[in-house]
Order: sequence, then structure tokens, then C-alpha cells
Amino acid sequence: MVAQAFTVDLDKPLVFQQVGHLEEQYQDWVHQPIVSKEGPRFFANDVLEFLTRTKWWAVPLIWLPVVCWCLNTSIQMGHTVPQVALMVVAGIFIWTLVEYVLHRYLFHIDTKSYWTNTAHYLLHGCHHKHPMDGLRLVFPPTAAAILCYPFWNFVRLFTTTTTTPGVFGGGLLGYVIYDCTHYYLHHAQPSFDPAKYLKKYHLNHHFRIQNKGFGITSTLWDHVFGTLPSTKTADKSS
Repeated sequence: MVAQAFTVDLDKPLVFQQVGHLEEQYQDWVHQPIVSKEGPRFFANDVLEFLTRTKWWAVPLIWLPVVCWCLNTSIQMGHTVPQVALMVVAGIFIWTLVEYVLHRYLFHIDTKSYWTNTAHYLLHGCHHKHPMDGLRLVFPPTAAAILCYPFWNFVRLFTTTTTTPGVFGGGLLGYVIYDCTHYYLHHAQPSFDPAKYLKKYHLNHHFRIQNKGFGITSTLWDHVFGTLPSTKTADKSS
């Protein structure tokens, strides 16, 4: 007797009640994008549903003041503005690697069970299923705040007490640039490079070859780690 495949009803809340039940079908389902400006409802609970939706401008509004506070802290600890500027550059560079590693190894992890499918859908799967959903594209502030703690401790591993705030602030600025760039690539129509190229590059990741092209703000680490999409595939997306 063959078990009937589970079917997702997009008119009902997806999280907890549906997505997890896809089991081994989940990966195929989530990588078949639906192009629409609005995504489906995630939760029956209105508060939880509200927390999944974030306007793009909330990212710079919330996090740029924190960046400024971090940089000022390193200055107050005795560093010059040029020194702090170097910390910012270092932090942004570190962020580009973190961005790549998270996208490749966490956001694209292969899941099959109820809970891992559910977690993956909330983390990144929803974006691949509904790539044009403008309210679920940038990272929710609550989740970003939680991730600041491990990122701060990561930065502390190779910085001093006085340089940690500056480098962390640079990394946080890198995150702000990343999220705003990501939104821009999905919803704007850039006419010139590098934005025009990056838009083609990223949409190629969504709609043609989803296991390549993990960089958002840069293709640097795709070059380094051999995850560039083939030239033929990239040309087709032009």
C-alpha cells in the first residue's frame, strides 16, 4: 500500500500545521518558487504572524544607531578615527564570509523530518518558495538581535577589548548592507553594474541553480570556494 503524498494548502497557515509533514518531499517542494508579491500566512496566531513580517527600512533604522554606538565605543577607548575605519573594513570583510557560510551551510541544509523542515522553512525556505515576498525578505529584528550574541563572541576570538566594538560594528554594518542589498536585488530594476550583474547573479540562484551562487553582496567567496554557477547557466539568466 503506497502512502498518499502530503499536499500543502497555501490558504491555511503553513508553519506547524503543514510544512513539516512534507518530510522527504520538502526539499523538492520548497525549491519550486512561486512568484507573488505576498506570501502565505505562516501562523494562526496574529502576534507570531506579525513577528514574521519586516519592512526593509526597519533594518537600517534599528541597526545603524547600534553601529554608531559600537564605533564610538572604540573611539572612546582610545582609538583614532582612521584606526576605527580599518576596524570597520575588517568587520565588513568578516561579515562577507559569515554571509557566505550561513547561506551555503545553514540556509541550504538538507532536511527531512517534521521539526527540521519547519525550522528550515522559517529560516530560509520561505524565501526560496516565495522569493518576491517583500515582508519576509530581510531578517526580523528579533532574530537578528539573538544572532548578535554569537557574532560578538566570534569577533572577540581575534580582537582585543578595545577593538571588539569597532570590528563588531563593522560586521553589523556589513549585515545592514547585505539585507538592504538583498531587498534591492529582488525588488529594484538596476540599469548599471555592479547592481545589474548582482541581480542576475542572485536571481539565477533562485530560479536556475540553487546549489551555487551563495554570495549576495559579492561573488568573492563563490570564487574562493568553487561555487560559481557555470558560465552557460549564468548566460541563460541574462
